[in-house]
Amino acid sequence: MQKEKYEIVVSGAAEFNHCCKNIKALSKEVGKEIARQKCNLVTGATTGVPYFAALGCSEAPPATSEAAHVKSYKLPLSPFDVMIYTGSDYAGRNVIMTKSADGVIIICGRIGTLHEFATAFEIQKPIGILEGSGGTADKIRIIATGPHRGVKKIIYEKDPKKLVQRLIAEIKREKNKNKRSS
Repeated sequence: MQKEKYEIVVSGAAEFNHCCKNIKALSKEVGKEIARQKCNLVTGATTGVPYFAALGCSEAPPATSEAAHVKSYKLPLSPFDVMIYTGSDYAGRNVIMTKSADGVIIICGRIGTLHEFATAFEIQKPIGILEGSGGTADKIRIIATGPHRGVKKIIYEKDPKKLVQRLIAEIKREKNKNKRSS
């Protein structure tokens, strides 16, 4: 049985001077692990955290060489494989991107990241928070505590690989639960 591919959004700061010192490496490691788990990375195709996650994802292609990547898999070498122009500015793009995914990972971040978190939270998507990355990510635990609607599906983790793996496990649980109830 072939493993199902999940769509995972990586949301984070486009400018990251307020993030932790190793933010580039952490972002790339999340992207690499998403690729290793045979999932699709979805970002807002911007600079900073999403860009480095995409670079990490592109460094872990399914092929064994660059030639096989281009020839056999017919995949581009740049970090962004597909661009969808929504014409919806940032706020609309964030909602479309978040709603289209199976899960969302928050790394550092600013107000746009908070918007993507709030969207994922409201529609009850599984969410992974890379703790210790700075910015919005390190404030989510406080924001998500207290009065809320619905079921919390938030995973807090400091290790990028474990975060991706735990998020995928939650996505699988969610999908299996939905299959049983339909």
